[in-house]
Amino acid sequence: MGPSGRLQRSEPERARIAAESLMPGVRVVDLARKHGTTRWQIYNWRKKLQSGELALPESVAALPVFAELLVEMAPAEASVPPAPAEIEIVVGDVVIRSGVRTDEQHLTLVIRAARASAP
Repeated sequence: MGPSGRLQRSEPERARIAAESLMPGVRVVDLARKHGTTRWQIYNWRKKLQSGELALPESVAALPVFAELLVEMAPAEASVPPAPAEIEIVVGDVVIRSGVRTDEQHLTLVIRAARASAP
């Protein structure tokens, strides 16, 4: 704890929490509660992560950015119109769903955060 009585977090920990906040479906308020911090701190860390002022830990940043791709084929006789293209990435027991127009840098951060949070 710092002199003000608040918890001092390391840079890698702040980066990991910020990256976790970028995952689809994650609510910053829930993440703040989970880690005992404020929403505003997470928003600040997220901004620093995206601008490059805060870096992911080397162990997480060094992970390959490729994930297993699963393609499900519908039965040939089904006449259901195709749904809009969507990407689904499974990292452990975390499922990341994204539109095809998602920014590659953002998706890379999300995948790395998912891998960092996987047990």
